Amino acid sequence: MRVVLADDSVLVREGVARLLGEAGFEISATVGDAEELLTAVARTGPDVAIIDVRMPPSFTDEGLRAAETIRARHPNVGVLVLSQHATLPQALRLIGRGNTGVGYLLKDRVADLDDFLSAVRRVGDGGSAVDPEVVAQLLRAAEAGSALEELTAREREILTLIAEGRSNQAIATTLFLGMKTIETHIKNIFLKLDLAPASDDHRRVLAVLAYLRSP
Repeated sequence: MRVVLADDSVLVREGVARLLGEAGFEISATVGDAEELLTAVARTGPDVAIIDVRMPPSFTDEGLRAAETIRARHPNVGVLVLSQHATLPQALRLIGRGNTGVGYLLKDRVADLDDFLSAVRRVGDGGSAVDPEVVAQLLRAAEAGSALEELTAREREILTLIAEGRSNQAIATTLFLGMKTIETHIKNIFLKLDLAPASDDHRRVLAVLAYLRSP
């Protein structure tokens, strides 16, 4: 899997590039600003671009805007945005468009190497990776007076993992439960939330996120 990495910090991008390289990823390019990122993506055609939200010159949302441009120009390239803080409007700008191959993670997530590598692979394969803190904010915003109140504690736990982009197998492994148990819980969740079942992992993530975004 080929990766372009964009971060204004040389230490961060070279450190992440080394970790990815040791895990078997091919680093197509490492760049320090949004303009270089767009050029590198057009030149190398990576599977996924890992992008810091804040880059030169204004250090506001250059990375996010570059990610949106990449999605428009190169829809087959996954984009995984890294942010210092869980900013819900920023996350929804990226993941709320119904595209495949998108992710929004906190930079602290990089410290958990296995989770980070899994997220990169999911996004590169056309899936989703949403940071748990973003999901938690969505849950808090959507909970009052909604069908979420009908979910059991276990169902809420599984719903959170679905929204993060986890497959049934990954959820089963994380919670030490059997696949049939997970499938039953997910069926009950979708029934309670009045969501149509979806065979594609990314589509069900989008369905859950759409529900959590609704007033």
